[in-house]
Amino acid sequence: MTQTYEGKMDAKGLKLAVVVSRFNEFVTDRLLNGAVDTITRHNGLEKDIDIIKVPGSYELLFAVKKAAERGKYDAIIALGAIIRGQTSHYEFLSSAVISGLITISLDKNVPVSSGVLTTESLEQAIERAGSKAGNRGSEAALSAIEMANLTKILSKKG
Repeated sequence: MTQTYEGKMDAKGLKLAVVVSRFNEFVTDRLLNGAVDTITRHNGLEKDIDIIKVPGSYELLFAVKKAAERGKYDAIIALGAIIRGQTSHYEFLSSAVISGLITISLDKNVPVSSGVLTTESLEQAIERAGSKAGNRGSEAALSAIEMANLTKILSKKG
């Protein structure tokens, strides 16, 4: 018989870290608010959420890695906003951050959910941080909750 495993959408008892970039704070504050609101609406407690602020999206990688190494978090949520400018910096930064988050998650065996926006304009970032296109911080929190619970299920022997 086929067995299906799925994480529940309940943050009760989960210890979560939210690592957020201060660069483009007008956008990232909205992402952070969306993530915290979603966690608490899904039975999580604010006392079980650690918020770690870093200067920019590049610095997310180091802080997420250090948070994962602590071994106290069921999942980590990374939030940032990388907005295209006039140089190729955008491509390099976007690629490095997304790839780095995946690597950290796999290497440290902790779910890392990405709420890092990579947009063409400030307007697109604002849309993805709580207006027309929803809130990517909230979506990242939902993913983190589900993956934290799924990890607990898959980590059980037998």
